[in-house]
Amino acid sequence: MWQPEPGWRSLPGAGPATVGVWTATHAGRDVVVKRLRCPDPHDAPGALVPGDVNYWRRAADVALSGVVAEAPGLREAQVVRVEEDAEGITLVHERVEQHDAPGLWLAACLGRFAAVELGQHAWLARDQLRSRLRLVERRGGWRTLARTPMADIADHLWTHRAPWLDRCDALPQVAQHGDPSAANIPGRSGDGAVGIDWAHLGRGPVGSDLGYLSLATREDIEPLVEAYVAALPGGLASVDDVLTGARVMAVYTALTRLDWALARVADGEGALAGKFRHPSVAPYIRAMQRQVSQIEALLA
Repeated sequence: MWQPEPGWRSLPGAGPATVGVWTATHAGRDVVVKRLRCPDPHDAPGALVPGDVNYWRRAADVALSGVVAEAPGLREAQVVRVEEDAEGITLVHERVEQHDAPGLWLAACLGRFAAVELGQHAWLARDQLRSRLRLVERRGGWRTLARTPMADIADHLWTHRAPWLDRCDALPQVAQHGDPSAANIPGRSGDGAVGIDWAHLGRGPVGSDLGYLSLATREDIEPLVEAYVAALPGGLASVDDVLTGARVMAVYTALTRLDWALARVADGEGALAGKFRHPSVAPYIRAMQRQVSQIEALLA
């Protein structure tokens, strides 16, 4: 049975397919070790489907392919080694020095990265937001939001999700990291950023990565869009294209996260309204409140 080596120091950040993440030293270098496990029958649907957003070994395939090792705008942290066995895969990357980057700079990095040609790999993720909302649909939709004062708004957006997803499908499809939170873009190399956690690399609507990033930046979407568009190759997409892709991703992700956070506390003692200030819920409410103007735009 696979076990971490003595001396490895555990880090937060384990996902559904991740056994754990550790810092360590390898040949005198500071590294980060991530262990991926082979799926079992209880894992999310699609874990064994290469193009699915939940495909379990995509991060390893990205590392082995080198497809984003030298990508402009956003590149992968240097790969030290990749080891596979019957139980899973061990990924070792050079540890990235933390760099507190402003949101506008990160937006420009994503704009440059959007033009990267990723090739025709079967394991590239597709239909990421659609796949995530399909999982929510299997759980009955935003059921907990239906018990809040924003029930009518949530119902309208949920009912109209298909037209918005179709509209995004019609936008230019570009390279996307898939999970570009500030925590996943910790480093800087020259005039570009260094990213980690490439488990969702693929193609998607222009601006989608930006909408996801906007949930973790101080800046609102509009200035982020300006920085992103300025970094895109000329003619790839319009400002309206990018704003649509960013807006749909930000709104539907923020509401899905809020519904999830509320559902975790909903069955406890007391009225649901009394739990809006719960420390595990309040950050998601604030994130949703920051999207009010974007929500209004999707309702118009």
